[in-house]
Amino acid sequence: MKKMNINKIFRCTGAICTSLLLTACVVPRVVQKTENRSVPASYNSSKDTLNTAKTKWNNFFTDPNLVALIDTALKNNQELNITLQEITIAKNEARARKGAYLPFIGVGAGAGVEKVGRYTSQGASDATNDIMPGKKFPEPLPGFIIGATASWEVDIWRKLRNDRKSAIYRYLASQEGKNFMVTNLVAEIANSYYELMALDNQLDILKKNIDIQQNALEIVKLEKIAAKVTELAVRKFEAEVLKNQSRQYYITQQIIETENKINFLVGRFPQPVTRNSQSFTTLVPDTVYAGIPSQLLQNRPDIRRAEQQLSAAKLDVKVARANFYPSLMLSAGVGYGAFDPQFLFKSPESLLYSLAGQLVAPLINRNAIKAAYYSASSRQVQAVYNYQRSVLRAHIEVMNQLSNMSNLKKSYELKARQVQALTQSIDISTGLFKSARADYMEVLLTQRDALESKFELIETKKQQMNARVNIYQALGGGWR
Repeated sequence: MKKMNINKIFRCTGAICTSLLLTACVVPRVVQKTENRSVPASYNSSKDTLNTAKTKWNNFFTDPNLVALIDTALKNNQELNITLQEITIAKNEARARKGAYLPFIGVGAGAGVEKVGRYTSQGASDATNDIMPGKKFPEPLPGFIIGATASWEVDIWRKLRNDRKSAIYRYLASQEGKNFMVTNLVAEIANSYYELMALDNQLDILKKNIDIQQNALEIVKLEKIAAKVTELAVRKFEAEVLKNQSRQYYITQQIIETENKINFLVGRFPQPVTRNSQSFTTLVPDTVYAGIPSQLLQNRPDIRRAEQQLSAAKLDVKVARANFYPSLMLSAGVGYGAFDPQFLFKSPESLLYSLAGQLVAPLINRNAIKAAYYSASSRQVQAVYNYQRSVLRAHIEVMNQLSNMSNLKKSYELKARQVQALTQSIDISTGLFKSARADYMEVLLTQRDALESKFELIETKKQQMNARVNIYQALGGGWR
């Protein structure tokens, strides 16, 4: 009868423990609803599959001075070097996560002394034991120990392995982040370089226009002596010359700031930037092949980074879910211990060892685990939206730049004809003024219009070159 009662107790206890473990393993349900989006088949009616983004940056940019600047920046840019260190940190984090699911083994030695009371259980036991016949039992009792210990969390639910894979994905995401930074760095240097060339040409045009205006001023002065015009005309022409002379210094300051911007990106102290600005107006943007939108998924580093972050977030949810399940911890130890060094390595009397297993599951007050799980789930949904946003932004950027290149090409052709017409009108208005068939204000307005049109032509050429750089960047080029 007594044996039957004991069996019932064991069965009841086992049933209770099993129910508690099952209760502890219940995972709260998190509803996740995200919208899947696919990229369009093409950017427009064309079905071109070539993609300029696969071209290496040093083949896409042919100006040797620009190539030298970019090459130096990829070695010396401080922000890029900081990012490289972040990649190393992410790599070490993945390495640390790898060791988490392997056994931990340690070796150690220790010594100490202990005094227990005579009327305690241990003191009474030590006093009655005849460990060393003929010798008094040492008091206080010293202790010496040497041995090895091992502990291992059995990765039943792949929690530790998923944690490691998540760290690897984040390491890969950091590499894509570096590629994205390289793409932006290459584009920023190229755009600043073309801006510098445009400013040089604007300054040259302004100086030539000042010479024309000074000649016109001398003519007006002679006309005043001949009483054909008044002092007002002289002052108007003189003011126009002074305005443009003052404008030179504004452009010069812009040149200095643009040079120093490039120097900062290159990672060097202020110095002149070597360039050939005379060839700027003859630059013709090459044809850029956009390919198909699906190629952005392989070429754009920001999309690839968002994809790796999404994979890491998915694994983080699995790791957070595994925290609800029981964890199995195994521990073991072996070594020698004695109260006297001469008995330390005596077997089997001084030999000691242990082996234990522990199965633990959270049961009460699981709020912290639930909060971590809910947060991981929200981050996963956030990563999905971030990935979709990256794809959408990339497609729109390409569409904008393709349209921009087409419109700038048409605009440049018309502005070139405008400059030609206004340049011819300067000579015509000057001749009419000399023959008293045109007012001096017509000469001034013609010179102003011609100058502004030349400035706009240079600005349009710069925008053309920038659009070429931007479409290359939007397609995912520049990091190879």
